[in-house]
Amino acid sequence: MKKTILIIVSLILTAVINAWAYDNHDFQVWNTDLEECKLTRNSKLSVEQEFRWGNNGGDFYYQHYDVGYIYLVNDYFHFGAGFRYIKQKIEDKFKDSSDPYLTAFMFWNPAGFSLSNRMRLEYRYKDYQGDSTVFRNKLDIKFPWKFSRLAIQPMVADEIFYRFKEGDLGENRLFAGLAFKPFRNISAEVFYMLRSTKNLGIWSETNVLGTKLKLSF
Repeated sequence: MKKTILIIVSLILTAVINAWAYDNHDFQVWNTDLEECKLTRNSKLSVEQEFRWGNNGGDFYYQHYDVGYIYLVNDYFHFGAGFRYIKQKIEDKFKDSSDPYLTAFMFWNPAGFSLSNRMRLEYRYKDYQGDSTVFRNKLDIKFPWKFSRLAIQPMVADEIFYRFKEGDLGENRLFAGLAFKPFRNISAEVFYMLRSTKNLGIWSETNVLGTKLKLSF
């Protein structure tokens, strides 16, 4: 009887997970475009768009639009707030969610390395499930070496997602790639990301090839 119950529970969990996500170790492609416009000497407006393709890069399933305001206290600390509107495919239908957030940035340059730490507190309002609050922390490290006229720099990063409702870590993103600057007002990144997500106590992984383009005014 115990074995039968375990088998039934396993089948239910598998069905639920497959309804909400692609297969474990799926390959995906993410593209992010960011525009930043300086409003005053100590403030700027940011607008971001992101698009994601899953199922080995063949299925468009996610897009978001993000508007944020950042206040520059000094060279080492910024803070701000923003709003993100998301459309994500759930069970073959695109559904909406909204994420207002507060954010803060810290910067420092030890031994020629360029380090930044972004903290973000999000309130996630979804039409298709209960609301939640998530704390995100992303540490970016750019190495002090630059190559060619494009100023190519190796980079690594890690971002954790803490879920207050569940009281645990629900996601981790580990990045490795290259940052470069083709023009004075344009910077870009190409990276590999190992995304680990937790659903009903079970961790799964996604391999992501990502690109990011940033235009500053």
